[in-house]
Amino acid sequence: MATQSSVKEVVPEVGGSFSVDQAVVEAFPENSRLVEAFTYGTAAWTRAVRISIELNDGQMRSYFLKCASEDRGKTMMEGEYNSMLEIHQCLPTFVPRPITWGKFKQAPVPTYFFLAEFVDMSTGAPDPAIFASRLSQLHKNSQSPMGKFDFHIITCHGPNWQNTQWHENWSFYFGRLLTQFFERDIEHNGNNEEYENEFKLLKSNTIPKILEPLQSDGRVLEPRLIHGDLWEENCGTKLETGEPVVFDAASMYAHNEFELGMWRRDIVRFGKAHIRHYLKLVPPSEPREQWDDRNRLYSIKYDLAHSIALPETAESQRQL
Repeated sequence: MATQSSVKEVVPEVGGSFSVDQAVVEAFPENSRLVEAFTYGTAAWTRAVRISIELNDGQMRSYFLKCASEDRGKTMMEGEYNSMLEIHQCLPTFVPRPITWGKFKQAPVPTYFFLAEFVDMSTGAPDPAIFASRLSQLHKNSQSPMGKFDFHIITCHGPNWQNTQWHENWSFYFGRLLTQFFERDIEHNGNNEEYENEFKLLKSNTIPKILEPLQSDGRVLEPRLIHGDLWEENCGTKLETGEPVVFDAASMYAHNEFELGMWRRDIVRFGKAHIRHYLKLVPPSEPREQWDDRNRLYSIKYDLAHSIALPETAESQRQL
């Protein structure tokens, strides 16, 4: 993985001091002074840095800097910035304020960054009732600028880019998105005739059967802004206010229930309480009786993403 290996040449291990690139410095307020910067966290494809600066009036301010390298890193950082910006414009308290994204001016490999305000938080699944309230606000108050499903820029679910095209039919859009992830799974983890035949049936029969009724018989399905990778590792609770906060977004305008497909996965600790509180505020789409079938279908996309990112899990994922 190019991004995984090359970003290590730019950002040190956790706790290491970090020399802030001039492209990042230029995003700071005028006449501010850099105090310190150190590696705050790592992932398989990115590195994170906490930066502290002193403003001209003596106040301190902290930033969160995420870095990734090569072409994939560019797509990831640009996509995350735009995802977080879109959420912030709709519900400012729900995400750390995004500042900018860009490219380092001096680095041994092409390196890209996403800069946001730093928020002190406790990690893990927030209080179910409060979290459901904020998530429902995001879903209810957002509107697709095109009136269709998709996003204005490529975003990444982990290292996996997700890019289709704007479309007004959700069943068609979801089938195309799922096919992208399925084909990438085959590319990364090898062919399996039975598995591939099952997917053909899923795409030709199951997806239309479950999703087309959402836009049939006069029903209207409004595209809503979703986070796109929402589980307890990508959210927390602000220490100062007790408000939930989310990050690492991979947004798109989608059926709002697609957001909850992630929560069906065994490794995700969002429980029945989170779903129950959410459905009190945002009732299932009609036909209501197909809610569980839709949730199961939506979870497949997240299973595929996991299988692509972690090939050692592919065999078990294909049996789900």
